[in-house]
Amino acid sequence: MVADGKRILILFAHPALENSRVNRALVGAIQRIDGVTFHDLYEAYPDFDVDVEREQALLVQHDIIILQHPFFWYSTPALIKQWEDLVLQHGWAYGSHGTALYGKKMMSAITAGGSEDAYQKDGFHGHTIDELLLPIKKTANLCGMEYLPPFVVYETLGMEQARVADSASRYRDRLVELAKG
Repeated sequence: MVADGKRILILFAHPALENSRVNRALVGAIQRIDGVTFHDLYEAYPDFDVDVEREQALLVQHDIIILQHPFFWYSTPALIKQWEDLVLQHGWAYGSHGTALYGKKMMSAITAGGSEDAYQKDGFHGHTIDELLLPIKKTANLCGMEYLPPFVVYETLGMEQARVADSASRYRDRLVELAKG
């Protein structure tokens, strides 16, 4: 990594990765990027027994935190919520003495089965992705973090391989740029 580059932590959560061509491609595309740490939460914590001290140490060591996951039921997979509840403690991540994450950046990298048109005010879901990601943005803000625009891959169900590869390439490019600072 370049001396002035940013360290990125990807908190990855997919409870059925073997069934996701798109997430497997995204994960494959970001291997061996200098300054990027990939952390599979379901692999690390199959029983949801999150090691709070380990997770807090990882957060402190990185400048940019990315939550990468499928967009399930307008939210994150359950393990991310468990992780948030345990790791982002009052007095550590937020509150009058909770400044451990202050000044860091956070971003969502999500896959969605629906089309981008479906995620519009006048679309099938009646809300934009940005509106539906508001709880994550507010969590980042509460912890003194800047929330970056999300990376979203739409229409993953039945996606052609060329579009899968293009999405993976665009994700890699975005992380390389973020790592450069």
